[in-house]
Amino acid sequence: MSLLEIQDLDAGYGDLEILSNIDLHVDDGEYVTIVGPNGAGKSTVMKTIVGLATYMDGTITYKEKDIAELEPEDIIYEGLGYVPQSENVFPTLTVEENLRLAVYILDEFPEERKQEVYDRFPVLANRKQQKAGDLSGGQQQMLAMGCSLMLDPDILLLDEPSAGLAPDLVDDMFDRIDAINDAGTTVLMVEQNAKEALRRCDRGYVLANGKNRYEDDGDALLQDQEVRQQFLGG
Repeated sequence: MSLLEIQDLDAGYGDLEILSNIDLHVDDGEYVTIVGPNGAGKSTVMKTIVGLATYMDGTITYKEKDIAELEPEDIIYEGLGYVPQSENVFPTLTVEENLRLAVYILDEFPEERKQEVYDRFPVLANRKQQKAGDLSGGQQQMLAMGCSLMLDPDILLLDEPSAGLAPDLVDDMFDRIDAINDAGTTVLMVEQNAKEALRRCDRGYVLANGKNRYEDDGDALLQDQEVRQQFLGG
């Protein structure tokens, strides 16, 4: 049974339609990646799921509940975690303060989850009193993911987690995402580093011009000659 299912989704911004008849599903425990050229609508899919883009038509079902027209703050309560590509931490607050703010909806602060975040990202533990804006780009991405994990989401939505990272840090970031999925968190990721993302994921979707083009296992998409020529640089 699908944890998250999208059918015939039309969405965009205001009156501008970006997505047309998008179909997508993510099963419990899966690691799914959305790839495609710039402007394909990949990030719009993510933003529509979490209520930050304009829903127009179709269905978005999470745990068999229709969430298509919920407000973003209500979607958080449903157990979805979302890490946007940029502006995903509070730069003037410390690492510790960011983690505390991430769980403002809870009655009690989950100390054990904070420790789990520090165990997963030791560099954050070493910089807990440092302002987030003084962290490197990779460290800020770790903090953004840590903030999302503080609410123990059933699914983690990641929008371009490797964007802006130095090449030698990209593999490390993917390794950390692998580990999050291996620990039991379902992952849906948008990623420009298509070859590496497809190599690591269970299944992938290729979007172009706001429409579904291909869907298959990650390895199968990597080996598909049409996909390679059109979207992966041969």
